[in-house]
This record gives sequence, structure tokens and C-alpha cells, in this order.
Amino acid sequence: MTRTRKPVGRIAFVGAGPGDPGLLTRRAHDALVDADQVVYDRGVPESLLDAVRAQAKSDAQFSPAEGVPGDVAKVLISAARSGLNAVHLVAGDPFGHDSVVKEVQAVARTAAHFEVVPGVGQAEGVATYAGVPLPGVRTAADVEDVTTLDFDALAAAVGRGSLALAVDAGDLAAIRDGLLAAGVDGATGVGVTGDGTGETQYTTTSTVDSFVAAALGFTGRVVLTVGEGVGQRDKMSWWENRPLYGWKVLVPRTKEQAGVMSARLRAYGAIPCEVPTIAVEPPRTPAQMERAVKGLVDGRYAWVVFTSVNAVRAVWEKFAEHGLDARHFGGVKIACIGEATADAVRAFGIQPELVPAGEQSSEGLLAEFSPHDEILDPVGRVLLPRADIATETLAAGLTERGWEVDDVTAYRTVRAAPPPAEIRDAIKSGGFDAVLFTSSSTVRNLVGIAGKPHARTVVAVIGPKTAETATEFGLRVDVQPQHASVPDLVEALAAYAVELREKLAAMPAKQRRGSKVQGPTALRFR
Repeated sequence: MTRTRKPVGRIAFVGAGPGDPGLLTRRAHDALVDADQVVYDRGVPESLLDAVRAQAKSDAQFSPAEGVPGDVAKVLISAARSGLNAVHLVAGDPFGHDSVVKEVQAVARTAAHFEVVPGVGQAEGVATYAGVPLPGVRTAADVEDVTTLDFDALAAAVGRGSLALAVDAGDLAAIRDGLLAAGVDGATGVGVTGDGTGETQYTTTSTVDSFVAAALGFTGRVVLTVGEGVGQRDKMSWWENRPLYGWKVLVPRTKEQAGVMSARLRAYGAIPCEVPTIAVEPPRTPAQMERAVKGLVDGRYAWVVFTSVNAVRAVWEKFAEHGLDARHFGGVKIACIGEATADAVRAFGIQPELVPAGEQSSEGLLAEFSPHDEILDPVGRVLLPRADIATETLAAGLTERGWEVDDVTAYRTVRAAPPPAEIRDAIKSGGFDAVLFTSSSTVRNLVGIAGKPHARTVVAVIGPKTAETATEFGLRVDVQPQHASVPDLVEALAAYAVELREKLAAMPAKQRRGSKVQGPTALRFR
């Protein structure tokens, strides 16, 4: 009789780093994606756990680490013996925690296969995000028990270079007393950083004498930096000095499209809140699109003009239904209203012939679209697949240039359901620092489902048509990029924030307090 061999599971002790999900190493990511069971420390931020859960196996089990190191080790060993891949996810670096070292020792005494995946230490990682270099002889440690600290050694480290400690906020007074007793000069610079590498990271700088009072209100784990590096923070603080740092930005887009804008906003330090205002649905009757696709294959059209990413997606979905691919576009030229739409076309292996170099709008495309010439253009028909609520500007302009236009409904846009009450209240009460509108319909639908943004909310629009609609609804337009694209819109908002900061910095203190400028940028100067 052949015996079925029981699968062998693995155990991984994975360092999560200081909190920013982007600091997970590739090996850590692979271990987490392959895990059947993840035990995590309470010090691992919820935002990082959400990012991990989003990419983990659908049936992966997540649970907080409970009990002493021996209890956690038993859970991991039991999972491995059952053929599961188990991970203990810890903040910072695994070997930066005495408790995790004991767990590894316990697992090593068994036959279980295990690995230890390093992570960026909390103390060093957060010091870097706070803009505090650790030159000279550096000491960085993630401290679990403040009573184990050798303050004489720490004082010597401060005298020769810099010190960074990740500690509980409640231990700051004990550390101050220990440093002073060990002979550290009370005037030595100190930085205290809360929510290190997170969306709301905040650093206060003071001295050894005063840092406990300066850090009043900090809770949980903080990173304490001491020494000459603290003095360089004004010039080297990059994370908290990003243009939109701390701005709460409303992103009213379709669910599928909001992610790209949110990622760009986060890169500038903003905290995006996605509120779907539009849902994209197929046309009520598919006959028009069926005829359009057949016409493309049969050579009925000289041009296809795409005005949105959704239109590109709708055509390619219809192609897929019929087993067609990019080869069936042979001989048909493609025009796109803007770069985002052109990128969607390029993703299917086709290079558009026309993308406006100037204004990326219907008018901008028409300005560069050649009139129909019966000799040069034996086929005189244009396919215009777009939304059911699209304006007539483009179709009318192409007709004026001598083209026959098949204006086809490729998809419908319908108003999304209202957001939760707390988001509606925040929109109307000024809880958002900015709102980004990418089309006229996002303006109409946001006002329809949630109400008008408060007057102190910065309003940014992608182009002139959207600006007109915003003005019609009584909104003040503060930001409009030169080119109508998502990257340019976010870039324009970031530039506007920088201008605000510079204006406020140049104001006398009394004028700042009386200024009508709102948001995080203003608050930093008050």
C-alpha cells in the first residue's frame, strides 16, 4: 500500500518595517502572499494589514498574536504540522524584539522549516522619514522594556553621534530622566515622531530638558531621535514636507478609475477619500455597438475617436465577446481626446495616430483633426463611441469638417448611491481640504448625492467644461491644469498648495491668524 505523504508547512518570521506598506521587502511580500495563516503583532498598523489582506490568499486566516512567546510559537508550529504556511508579522525587524527571538528559538528546537525575513527597523526607518540623519556613531533600537536600557551607553552614543529609539510614549519621562542622569546636556536636540511613516506622521523638535512636554498628546509607539542629526531636520524633512501632506482630498470618480488618482495624491502626501459618483453600465440595447464592431471589421470607418478610457474599455470588451483582437483594427486610424485615453489604447498594443498636443478636450482635438478630403480619404466615416450623456461639440465639429459620424452609445453613466452620512457631513462642513473633479458629470452627481462642498474646500477641475459646470453649481474654481489629464490635475493641486504655503510664510503672524486660507498648509503657520 502506498502511503500519501503529508504536506509540510513552513514558518516565516516577517519584519513589517516601520509601518508604510511600501517598505515591505519583496521577500516579505512573497511570504505573506503565500501564507495560509498570519499572526500579527498589535504594533503592526491597520493600513499595512489592509494592504496585506488585499493581496493574500482568499482563505488566509489573520489573527492577533496572543499570550507569551511560547504560546505564539505553538500556534505557528501547529499550523506548519498541519501543512500550512504560517507567518508571524512583526513591526520593524523580527530580531529587534526579544519576544520574537524566543519564538524563533522555540521553533528551531523542532523539525519545522522556518525563515526570518528582515524588515526596516522602526527606529531607523522613522528617523529617515522624519528627516533626521544618524551620522557618526549611530545607535538605533526598537525598545520593548525601558528598564533594560543602559543609559550610560546611550549617553556615550549621543556624545559621539546620534541616537534613535522606538519606545512607548508613556516611557518618555523615564528616558528623559535616564539621559539627564547619565550626563547628556539638557540643551541637546531631540525629535519625537508619532505615527511614523504613516499618513498623519508628526514630528516635534525640542531638547532633552523639554521633549516630554513637547510630546504631550502622543500615544502608542513613538520614535525618539537625539543628537546632532535633529538640527538638520528643517532642511531634510521630506515626508512631512510633501506639498499635500495631511490634506484630506475628496476623489469623486468611478470606482475603477479612482485608484490611479488616489495613488498620485498619496505620493504627494495627501489622504484621498474615494467617493464613487458615477457607475458605468452597458447600453440599454447592444444593437448599435454590434453594428459598430462589424463596421470596424468590414472597413466601414476611416477613424475611431475615443473620448474616454471607458469608451476604449467598452469597445475592447465587445471585441472580446466576438473573439476579435487588435489586428482587426488594421487600416483604421485612432484619435484620442487625451493622454489617459491614449494610454488605454496603447495598453492593447495600438499606437493612436492623433492625440492633441495642446488643449486635451473636444475643441483641442477638433483643432488638429483634418477635414475630410475625398481623394485622400476614400472612406469618409468616423466612429465615435462614447457615453450616453456626451455633449454634441465633437460630433458637430467633425460633421462640419465633412466627415460622416456614427455617434454610438458605448456605455451609460448613472448616478451612484449616496456616500455614508459622515462623508456627506464632511463634504458640506469643510471636512475635506480639496475636491478633484474630472468631468462635468462628477460635479453634477456629487452635488446630487452628497451636496455642495464647503466654501473653504479647494476646488480643482480637469478642464474648461468641468470648470463651467462647477461655476454653474456655485462653486469657486481654484485650480485648473494647462493640460486635461489626471497627472496634470494632481500636479496643479500640489503646485497650488506650495503657493499657499509660500504666501502664508511671507505673511506677518497677525495676518496669518486673520487669513481666509484654510487647510493643513494654513494650520502649520498658525
